[in-house]
Amino acid sequence: MYHKLPVKRYKYTLDFLQSVLPAPATILDLGVRNPFSEIMEKNGYTVFNTLGEDLDEVPEIVKKYKVDAVTAFEIFEHLLSPYEVLKSIETKKIIATIPLNLWFAKAYKSSTDMRDRHYHEFEDWQFDWLLEKTGWVIYQRQKWTSPINKIGIRPILRKFTPRYYAVYAEKK
Repeated sequence: MYHKLPVKRYKYTLDFLQSVLPAPATILDLGVRNPFSEIMEKNGYTVFNTLGEDLDEVPEIVKKYKVDAVTAFEIFEHLLSPYEVLKSIETKKIIATIPLNLWFAKAYKSSTDMRDRHYHEFEDWQFDWLLEKTGWVIYQRQKWTSPINKIGIRPILRKFTPRYYAVYAEKK
């Protein structure tokens, strides 16, 4: 049950999560509490969120939580060094999504929020390499598109070009 998921991305993210980590489970969701934290809870998960700490500066914060898995939904592209956070995670399972680098769109940068910008726009192989280099073994992957209801070349390309990449991995 999706409880009125607001966007296609939430539906696909929840489906992916449930396929690799069925509820009930306890999750550390990297990033501040958000609408998807509530969706996970409504679907049987116990969710803890980080509290807005700069994960580049204090990657070890992830060690204080004893959970079944860590989730990171559109978080790693905001970090200068996701390597340090991924190395610091002691939990054996991670479910993460990232927006993929699209050849027809520039990296995102909010003009009003310094923290709402993408330092990385990953290609799938780059994210895979980052996970593997930090001690993770990938067991499942999925991609999906992100169409928008606008007119133009980019909106048409978004209907056919995968925008999101989901990965389930376990620590070696």
